[in-house]
Amino acid sequence: MVTRSRFGDVNPFETLGVEPVYGLDLAVLEQRHRDLSRALHPDRHAGSGASERRMALGRAIEVNEAFRILKDPVRRAEALLATRGVQSGDGKEPPASPALLMEVMERREALAEVRQSKNETALTRLIAEVSAEADRVQRALAEGFASPSANSAEILKRIGELRYYRRFLDEAASIADDFL
Repeated sequence: MVTRSRFGDVNPFETLGVEPVYGLDLAVLEQRHRDLSRALHPDRHAGSGASERRMALGRAIEVNEAFRILKDPVRRAEALLATRGVQSGDGKEPPASPALLMEVMERREALAEVRQSKNETALTRLIAEVSAEADRVQRALAEGFASPSANSAEILKRIGELRYYRRFLDEAASIADDFL
């Protein structure tokens, strides 16, 4: 039975021609995206036939979507799991530990207080703390994916943790924008 990933039939690593690893060099990824985008730009195919222009446009869309997937650490991890035939996505991770849920709840309460008080120092501290936790989880994901005996359930658990931290950081960034 073939497992269809939520990324469709397109493998973002193959699309961009990069090694399927979690610890991608984002500068190399960005350069590869830029090179492919330049080669597939519509101006380069203006004199071509309609079918060739459509093919280049379709390929450019695939390249852009692959780049969006691989630059995001959660989606990159999900894409790697998909290459291993493991389905993932929001809601497919095992339940978060009670300790993580308590931590997230406490930090969300602190974030709500920061929003009310407009305390930029407290916001900066919260962002730094959660960023450090997100970095720790990303290192654990990189180690998990690098291990030949990687446990998919443990990787899914880490993806779920990272998803919590990323949501928190997105919300905190929104509050920081409101302070400006």
